[in-house]
Amino acid sequence: MSAIKLQGNSSGAGTSVLQSANTALTLTQTLPATDAVTLGYLNAPPVGTKTTSYTLAVGDVGKYVQLTSSGAIVIPASVFSEGDLVVIYNNTGSTKGITCSAVTAYLAGGTGSAVTSATIAIQGVVTVLFSSASACVLTGNVS
Repeated sequence: MSAIKLQGNSSGAGTSVLQSANTALTLTQTLPATDAVTLGYLNAPPVGTKTTSYTLAVGDVGKYVQLTSSGAIVIPASVFSEGDLVVIYNNTGSTKGITCSAVTAYLAGGTGSAVTSATIAIQGVVTVLFSSASACVLTGNVS
């Protein structure tokens, strides 16, 4: 007889021991949403491909926006919170614009001066990190 020791049980504490005699065991435990543990963004699910200008929305947090064809990105003010991240991917053969006149935006590693617009490089990736609802930093393939 084999013993498998599991730490914890359905109540969240203690030790459970299951025993098996050469039979396959299948264990299934569904955790309620309140037991979920946030580890940060382990992947960046897509918002969707944008073929025209697109204004970022709170639903884009933790996701990436892909630009194709024509269009640009607009970063609005008073929508995001401190710590919010949005990734922008320019999947084209030409540079694309970011308009950020409604928020105070800075280029990471730049001069420290706020910018009202920026340019995403060809096949560039830019992360927008919000330090407040009215301020963000652009990092990546952006100028």
